[in-house]
Amino acid sequence: MNVRIQSLKFDADKKLVEFVEAKMEKLDRFAEHSVGADIVLKLDKDHEKGNKIATITLHMPGEDLVASHQSKTFEESVDEVIDALKHQLEKFKGKDK
Repeated sequence: MNVRIQSLKFDADKKLVEFVEAKMEKLDRFAEHSVGADIVLKLDKDHEKGNKIATITLHMPGEDLVASHQSKTFEESVDEVIDALKHQLEKFKGKDK
């Protein structure tokens, strides 16, 4: 899967990029027909809810699956987004049958 990671309003360190890439490799097992993914990590001003937002757009044939989550750490946001995409993938696979 072709994965593109963008960080807005900050520079993602190597450790965070490696974490995201590892998570996407695991997601790739569920998304065998995926063409690629765009990941956007950005900082927000809402410190109470958490200011770290992760949005992943998973490019599937004929449709894009998108999930976003906001929390106090990028790792938590990415984990939540991956879980949401797994649920969307199950529904997407159900459509094919």
